[in-house]
Amino acid sequence: MTVPNQLPTGTVTFLFTDVKGSTRLLHSLGAEAYAAALAEHRRLIREACVAESGVEVDTQGDAFFFAFPTAPGALTAASALTDALASGPIRVRVGLHTGTPLVTEEGYVGGDVNRAARIAAAGHGGQVLVAASTASLVDAELLDLGAHHFKDLGEAERVYQLGDGSFPPLRSLYRSNLPVPANPLVGRKKELLEVVRLLVRHDARVVTITGPGGVGKTRFSLAVSGEAADAFPDGVWFVALASLRDAALVLPTIADVVGAEGDLAQHLGDAESLLVLDSFEQVVDAAAEVARLLGECPRVCVLVTSRESLRVAPEHQYPLAPLPESPSVELFRQRAAAVAPAVEVEYTTAAAICERLDRLPLAVELGAARIKALSPVQVLERLDQRLDLLKGGRDADPRHQTLRATIEWSYELLSPREQQLFTRLSVFVGGCVLEAAEEVAGADLDTLQSLVEKSLLASTDERYRMLETIREYAAERLDESGDGDETYERLAVHLLALAAAEGAPMFFNRQEEAFLRLEPEHLNTRAVVEWARRRGRNDIVAQLFASLEEVWLAQGHQLEAAGWIDAAVAGCEGIPVSLAASALSSAAEVAQTTGDVERAVALYDETVALAASSDEVDPFWEAASLIELSRIALDQGDVERARVLAERSLDLRRVRTLPRARALAVLGEIALRDGELTTARHLLEEALDSEESRHALNDAFYRETLAEVARRSGDEAKAETLFREALQAAVNLHSRALVADCFEGLALIAKARGEARRAALLWATGRAVRSVVAAVPSRPREIGELAELGQIRVPEALDEAVTNALTSID
Repeated sequence: MTVPNQLPTGTVTFLFTDVKGSTRLLHSLGAEAYAAALAEHRRLIREACVAESGVEVDTQGDAFFFAFPTAPGALTAASALTDALASGPIRVRVGLHTGTPLVTEEGYVGGDVNRAARIAAAGHGGQVLVAASTASLVDAELLDLGAHHFKDLGEAERVYQLGDGSFPPLRSLYRSNLPVPANPLVGRKKELLEVVRLLVRHDARVVTITGPGGVGKTRFSLAVSGEAADAFPDGVWFVALASLRDAALVLPTIADVVGAEGDLAQHLGDAESLLVLDSFEQVVDAAAEVARLLGECPRVCVLVTSRESLRVAPEHQYPLAPLPESPSVELFRQRAAAVAPAVEVEYTTAAAICERLDRLPLAVELGAARIKALSPVQVLERLDQRLDLLKGGRDADPRHQTLRATIEWSYELLSPREQQLFTRLSVFVGGCVLEAAEEVAGADLDTLQSLVEKSLLASTDERYRMLETIREYAAERLDESGDGDETYERLAVHLLALAAAEGAPMFFNRQEEAFLRLEPEHLNTRAVVEWARRRGRNDIVAQLFASLEEVWLAQGHQLEAAGWIDAAVAGCEGIPVSLAASALSSAAEVAQTTGDVERAVALYDETVALAASSDEVDPFWEAASLIELSRIALDQGDVERARVLAERSLDLRRVRTLPRARALAVLGEIALRDGELTTARHLLEEALDSEESRHALNDAFYRETLAEVARRSGDEAKAETLFREALQAAVNLHSRALVADCFEGLALIAKARGEARRAALLWATGRAVRSVVAAVPSRPREIGELAELGQIRVPEALDEAVTNALTSID
């Protein structure tokens, strides 16, 4: 490549050459003869160009790029080199364009280089194509080939030919009306390749690009059709259908675009053409007519953009998903720089904004447009009002003026039954299975399928979900319909029934499986709680506490649940006494787990008092509250009170034939605190052997306490085995508080063995896990022994920290 200071500057004429049919020539001539011919071709081109002061800018394979200080010199060189090559086996296509490019350390920069290359690529062997910019500077007879559109170039370019030779039509987008996008396509390389391949190989006569509004179907279709244009020499036609409402007007509109004055099928005939039908969803009834047209025109293909499929035989559906994180951030930064070039957008902030916008290209672009008036952080903070915050420019398609308008376009095309189901499904923030949609939203399979096909609902892993931007719009419509309260109440009933079916509130040996099945419903539970608190339906919050509190604690949602305690307690007045006792005890456990001991004691006391005043209360809740009060007293150092409460709970359990393991385990913990290790071991082993051993989480807690007994007894091997067993169970059950206890116990063992580095890592990981769930240590005094290990850096990702620590245990 020529160094930049040797390149012509100012007004420069570029000349590009490329060998026509190089692969075919290689096969026909053989490698040795082709190499000789290629070398001779290079010599002749360089000789002709240098003679006219041309500078070789670059060469790649069998292609040349020259720059000339004058247009006449470039044209003379083009004529000379084509004449010189005419008698040989190699023919080259040549393109000329004149401009004023910028010269940098990397060479020429600017659109002139790309334009010259595109013009050259459109020609044929032995043909010299001349751009209008060059033609105006030379005195030669040129044949006017008309205005042509070229891929990735904005305005049409008038192209001329040197000489009057006869050549096939240019390989441009000449027979095309494709709009020129204002901005380059970001991402989508894999998708682009796949759809282009479908069209150029004629693997599908109809390719329908589906997806929700704002996902970028139109922009993507333009990129596809531009890339595929060479395979359709008879024309690529863009047909905008957004303004139509009458399906009968689709074929006449296509006819107008392609210039058919009579019968459309007769006009297209045997032509190799591509019809790009944009926004087909509101005229989908015309699908059968389009299919018939293809039956009469065997070489015509159709590329469709639609929010639902056409459902015709030759169709290949291609769902277009939202952008991945990296391309969405690139798009946001690119569009933000266009409106506010001085604003720097951090990757993490842009990623958070894009995630909140479901990584929909339209939403991302609209969000970036706000950077002119708001900082990136302010945009992120205001995305709760995303439907109205995000507005397009004056030149935007009315459907894309706001995110709301984009979704509203799809909503208005729904039937009344589809609209009703669409709005009701908005209560499922975390998605739903088919049975839940039927019970809560009154869904039927056909209507659900229709919403999926219209890109308003997605179906993955046997769950139906909405993009959050779409769900927000649906939720607004639900509120307006007056159907919201009834739908949310049905969702609450469904969640309670689901928990009951899994064995709530006790779960027992089904705990691990039950928790895994109930975890996907947490976002829906949160939505119900928020609705119930707004509507004063605290009775529902109380019932959810009674049924799901154990799931919330096991899965690390205690901080969130703590914010619901007041509503749960208030709701106890409106539910049966036995259920109220369960709810109060559950609320107390949440308060206890999050360190609000005073509140926990008050709620446990209230549960015990309620049980004493009513025969309707299951004695289990009285016994459970007593044992938790015992644990709190033990944590506060009041061992004697702890013993009295635990023995009272054990007596009640024996009299009422309730499970005794919990009381035995706490008495074992008390014996541990008193240093009575043999007694502690016997009590804990009895707890493990009892009927409550079926309760997986309790079993894990008992093993962790027994591990501590073994550690203090000097049996480090047994202690490590028990800690590891408890840890594995805690991980499986998602009980992060117990995970932290186990890591800290293992850290104490490592410290005793003199393994300071391993101990520090285990302790740091335990603290990291504990900080996420705000759980207090089970044995703060013992944990104090680890303080001398000092601080070490904990990996930023909690999962990484846990993985590293688990690895270090091995």
